[in-house]
Amino acid sequence: MEEPLVRPRPLTREAAALRAGVPGLSEYVDRFCALVERVDPLIHAFVPEPGRHGRLQAQARELEARYPEADGRPPLYGVAVGVKDIVHVDGLPTHGGSALPPGVLAGPQAAVVDRLLAAGALVAGKTVTAEFAATAPGPTRNPHHPGHSPGGSSSGSAAAVAAGLVPLAVGTQTVGSVIRPAAYCGVVGFRPTYGRIPMDGVIPNAPSFDTLGVLTADLAGAALAASLLCDDWRQVEQGPAPVLGVPGGTYLERAEPAALRAFEEQLERLAAAGLTVRRVELFPDFAEVGRQLQFVNRFELARSHADWFARFGGLYRPETAASIRVGQAVAAEDRVTALRYRERLRERVAAAGAAAGVDLWLTPSATGGAPEGLHGTGDGVMSLPWSFLGRPALSLPAGRTADGLPLGLQVVGTEGGDERLLAQAAVLERELA
Repeated sequence: MEEPLVRPRPLTREAAALRAGVPGLSEYVDRFCALVERVDPLIHAFVPEPGRHGRLQAQARELEARYPEADGRPPLYGVAVGVKDIVHVDGLPTHGGSALPPGVLAGPQAAVVDRLLAAGALVAGKTVTAEFAATAPGPTRNPHHPGHSPGGSSSGSAAAVAAGLVPLAVGTQTVGSVIRPAAYCGVVGFRPTYGRIPMDGVIPNAPSFDTLGVLTADLAGAALAASLLCDDWRQVEQGPAPVLGVPGGTYLERAEPAALRAFEEQLERLAAAGLTVRRVELFPDFAEVGRQLQFVNRFELARSHADWFARFGGLYRPETAASIRVGQAVAAEDRVTALRYRERLRERVAAAGAAAGVDLWLTPSATGGAPEGLHGTGDGVMSLPWSFLGRPALSLPAGRTADGLPLGLQVVGTEGGDERLLAQAAVLERELA
């Protein structure tokens, strides 16, 4: 019988079972490692790791000794979590999806990993990333259609969750690297407000945008993970039904016709359920938003890699090297001007949302379904303005293309309003299920 490749597992259910001791952690590790051995050769979500089983069994024994009774076990007790391979984990090499010597990239364990371990999680292993979280794809395949892209750069994290290898994986987003792979792989992706999860211990791409995020099977899992990983998390009630805003103008025209038709159908369903949908002109100069983001992104990528590229430039993939060389030609003053532009844009978008009474902005998560072939990672343009602004965003599974590829609905909250975004998006998830 052919191995099923799509079977995501809800994080909240798995975490509750493990805290109750069903199954025991030794059995859980055995099952996980056997699953990885069977399924991962088909999708390549994880970086290969000799000795994974022994490492996880040793960590499971330590956890069981520390928490012999179910009462008092931490919220992620024993849960296997994938960690993107630009995030440092003690005892595991960081490759960054590159051919550079791992010792060159080594660094202290990331704060996000410390928080996962404090919550009782087991680091299942490193998940595949596009080279240095840029655009040169890794070997990961989309579990829904293995001949199609899983997205990037958090490709391995999204595929690992979609295939049910892990119920939770950590990714990063500079422009669209959590939201897009979540959409392509049919899972939930959450990118918090810029800065809500500390980035120390993570190889930088463009530090003005880089943000850690999570991928899970459903919204409840994303909310649980966010509550444990984000700074100063406050539980909030769902409250009244949110007013939904749809950005007008050329921005939405970047999506493919089929994706726009699906998006309009989703809006109709939400309106039929009694939710208020308002269309608001938001990015009349959308091309300029992209231009200003690229000034910052490429300049900072070149600066982040200045030392490594000078020493090992010949080992970089052509796509990454080209982006770095573009960044080397960007003047520092252009970056400063772009960041000032961002502040004005933040004020303008906040004012437009307030004037229209919008609680959440809705857009397609990606320009369409996952593209065929593994030579690219797709287009992150639908996430571009929100990543530029640093706003929190979700991708919720929402429909499929004619050939069965998943589509996503992007839900964007207010800066710092991560808790409200996750709470209010629950009604959207229910209506779109």
